[in-house]
Amino acid sequence: MLRLLYRRLVAFGRERRGNVAITFALAALPLVGTVGAAVDYTQANRIKTVLQGALDSAALMLSRDAATLSSTDLNSKALSYVQAMLNQPQAKNIVVNATYSASGGSKVVVNGSASVSTVFLGVIGLNSVTVTGSSTTAWGTTRLRVALVLDNTGSMASDGKMTALKSATKDLLTQLKGAASVDGDVYVSIIPFAKDVNIGATNYNANYLDWTDWNSANTTCSGWLWNGNCWGNWVTASHSTWNGCVTDRGPSNSPGSSTWDQVVTQPDNTANSKWPTEQADACPAAMMGLTYNWTNLNSLVDQMQPSGSTNQPIGLVWGWQSLVGGGPMTAPAKDSNYTYNDIIILMSDGLNTKDRWYGDGSNVSTAVDGRMYLSSTGAGTCSNIKSAGVTIYTIQVNTSGDPTSTLLQNCAGSKTKMSDPSKFFIVTSASGIGTVFKQIGTGLTQLRVAK
Repeated sequence: MLRLLYRRLVAFGRERRGNVAITFALAALPLVGTVGAAVDYTQANRIKTVLQGALDSAALMLSRDAATLSSTDLNSKALSYVQAMLNQPQAKNIVVNATYSASGGSKVVVNGSASVSTVFLGVIGLNSVTVTGSSTTAWGTTRLRVALVLDNTGSMASDGKMTALKSATKDLLTQLKGAASVDGDVYVSIIPFAKDVNIGATNYNANYLDWTDWNSANTTCSGWLWNGNCWGNWVTASHSTWNGCVTDRGPSNSPGSSTWDQVVTQPDNTANSKWPTEQADACPAAMMGLTYNWTNLNSLVDQMQPSGSTNQPIGLVWGWQSLVGGGPMTAPAKDSNYTYNDIIILMSDGLNTKDRWYGDGSNVSTAVDGRMYLSSTGAGTCSNIKSAGVTIYTIQVNTSGDPTSTLLQNCAGSKTKMSDPSKFFIVTSASGIGTVFKQIGTGLTQLRVAK
């Protein structure tokens, strides 16, 4: 019996016919494990994709009011957004963290993770897979500086234009204010103009003013005046009685080859380089340099009144001056962490009729136009401004059937597109001012750059 049992055991050990099944069974274990892992990881990747989409959407939604939320509220909202959009039963233990910063532009970063239960990998002790994602929404890396150059001439009194301009300007200020996440994102200046502009009477002691013409025009006879002759002494009025108006820079009799009225170069010691004072009867409201004091800007709008002749070139050059500073204007330093868009919006309801040298105040003066844009060469204030990197929008309010202003059409544009018809607007009713201002404002307030 023992010998028989021994022979059977030896034969069993030598047997090969059943080894295929055993080998296949042993080999099937890693094969099934690999397939199972692939299934589990495919599921995890699907959840990861959905999680990433939820994080992207949450970051965009949080950007609307992130600046006003506490850190706790920001994280709470972020988690709620992600949970609502993820909506995957397999995703467990969802963790979301959101942060907001306003350095170098506003930014919301949302990080998230979730555990995804496994089916096959549980055999080897891996019961879940963690998936993660991150999303950033950045905006406000571009800042705006906008100069509103507004016609305050006498013709603005008709057809409700001045009332419409005030309303439209206030609405635009509200738009621009709303585009700012923090103070300094948007600066605005307002330059009311007629034949002259008003830089503020309190600046009468400034060394950048030229009083030559003003002194000649503002004298009184201390004695008896007869036939233009003074039997006594001619006495020049105190400069403190000046009303704040200045006219175009350059020689008194004609500009000649001088271009001081077309640039923002700071005055030197010559009279031609300084701003000539003038006691203009139609002196508009005093201009306001770049600021984000929205209350003061709105107050200036309320002070605007229609009077005087049209001199678009002087309003335009002072709009440019407000963007770069100089004279009575202060332009805040630019932060290297931001990109800046410098904008001038020039609105006028008439054609140029009078400046320091040319025009009668009633009829169109091509000589005045030529200081702003000379059609034969393209030279003038408009070209100088655009070449300096400032974008110009022009608006013609034409309620009187005047010809379309070729001058304003040619002036509209930017450094990259010197003549840009898309930046010229013409309206035939006072109500159109508000429509155009809103359209321009909407374009300017697209500060968000999402990524």
